[in-house]
Amino acid sequence: MRFAVAGRVLFLCFLLGVPADQTVAEAVALRERVNALFEADDQQRRELLRELAASGDERVPAVFEALARGALYLDRRSDDVVIAERRGARYELRDVLTGNELAGAGRRDVRRLRVDNRLREELASLAALRGLVSTDVGERRSAVRTIAAAPSALALETLRGHLARETDASVRDEIELTLAIAALSASGSAVSDALATLEGRSEARVRAALAAFLERDDLNSAQREEAQAALRKTELRLRWLARLEALFFGLSLGSVLLLCAIGLSITFGVMGVINMAHGELIMLGAYASWGAQQLLPGQPGLALLLSIPAAFLFCGFVGLLLERGVIRHLYGRPLETLLATFGISLILQQAVRSLVSPLNRSVVTPSWLSGAWEIAPGLALTYNRIAILLFSLLTFALLLALLRFTRLGLQLRAVAQNRAMARALGVRSGRVDAMTFALGSGVAGLAGVALSQLTNVGPNLGQAYIIDSFLVVVFGGVGNLWGTLVAAFSLGVANKLLEPAAGAVLAKILLLVGLILFLQRRPQGLFPRSGRQDTL
Repeated sequence: MRFAVAGRVLFLCFLLGVPADQTVAEAVALRERVNALFEADDQQRRELLRELAASGDERVPAVFEALARGALYLDRRSDDVVIAERRGARYELRDVLTGNELAGAGRRDVRRLRVDNRLREELASLAALRGLVSTDVGERRSAVRTIAAAPSALALETLRGHLARETDASVRDEIELTLAIAALSASGSAVSDALATLEGRSEARVRAALAAFLERDDLNSAQREEAQAALRKTELRLRWLARLEALFFGLSLGSVLLLCAIGLSITFGVMGVINMAHGELIMLGAYASWGAQQLLPGQPGLALLLSIPAAFLFCGFVGLLLERGVIRHLYGRPLETLLATFGISLILQQAVRSLVSPLNRSVVTPSWLSGAWEIAPGLALTYNRIAILLFSLLTFALLLALLRFTRLGLQLRAVAQNRAMARALGVRSGRVDAMTFALGSGVAGLAGVALSQLTNVGPNLGQAYIIDSFLVVVFGGVGNLWGTLVAAFSLGVANKLLEPAAGAVLAKILLLVGLILFLQRRPQGLFPRSGRQDTL
């Protein structure tokens, strides 16, 4: 039988181009160990499996997987262990190491290799070992994490054997971390080495493993001190990572507030209109994003890109109709403007409920915005929030360029500084007011597109942001775009940094109280207008 085994191995080496003189002995020894599994008792079988795991051979995971699902059989005709699949009264056989198909067999030709429940439980975690020989780094990393979730002695032996051959640093780090956590159950120098490896790591399982280790009663004073020091460094790192994550979420919230408030800042600063329907314009922009996905099913990425200009134009057109139909008749009467726009907001909400649905709608996030960028264990930045942050800054830059370098921007700044003088110089202030309101409404639509990637779309979407938008405009300085930028990110970051300690509701209350106190001392905001200075 040994001659037949060697012959098959030599033929396989010839096909694969592997130097036979370096491989035959290892392959023969591997096959002999697999064949010996059948006649071995339980203890000997575990020893053989440990030897197979320690070998690190890339064919071993397939053997473990077949054994775990009860597919290993002895072919009585050749006395070789094979993988067998029953097909009626016949069995389809495959070579256990090469996977090559063999001649079929009847029921009397094969006998199943049986395993007890204890061994089956150990082998359950070894099903992931197939991923260790994958060429994809992500699959190998996933295999290590699967083993780490339910490690067995066999799986850990396999990881130790694979560590020396692993080429990717991140996978090696995962293996070392898994082995270090497992080594906490050992004694002597192995524990000290494991604690040194785990010290300061930010993974959640590291903290749990150290906490469980400290609960043991058999620790000496040196081990307990080492474990406590490692746990303190881990918790300190986790606190800093939590602060950085809160900072990122604060910037993300600030970018949303910037998009929501920047259009309001333009209309409020130039026209003096308190537009209570601004939140509903944001809501219409979000529905434009949802509608684009209904027109392009199965293409959420393309629908999202097309919804950006569509929302801007649609909301800008709605804003133009509102200005020409209602607001232009109420200039100079701020209280009546406030009441009129509040009524318009109710009309728009009810129109959406009647024409679309009173229920919330979900917008599918494209695959390239799904997931997160894991900078470090415990610190992951979601792609959709990163995209919204960049989108808000790009929108701000384009709007600033429009106001600085276009004819409309020049006229808008002239009307904002001195309406009467601008009209005397031939500027059609009524047209500028209409275009300004349409521009602010279009930017509100862009804010709705961004919000559709963070939350569900519903008739009340804009109500959650209208008050915060007014706070940003007042805090930054009415009509000042740079003030709006600073105020939006300041309030967003402050809110997210206060939330962990004070809670979401109390954090908003504290911010509101602080803002009121600030406006008592500086009623014109962070960046007030001074005389005829150009603030836009």
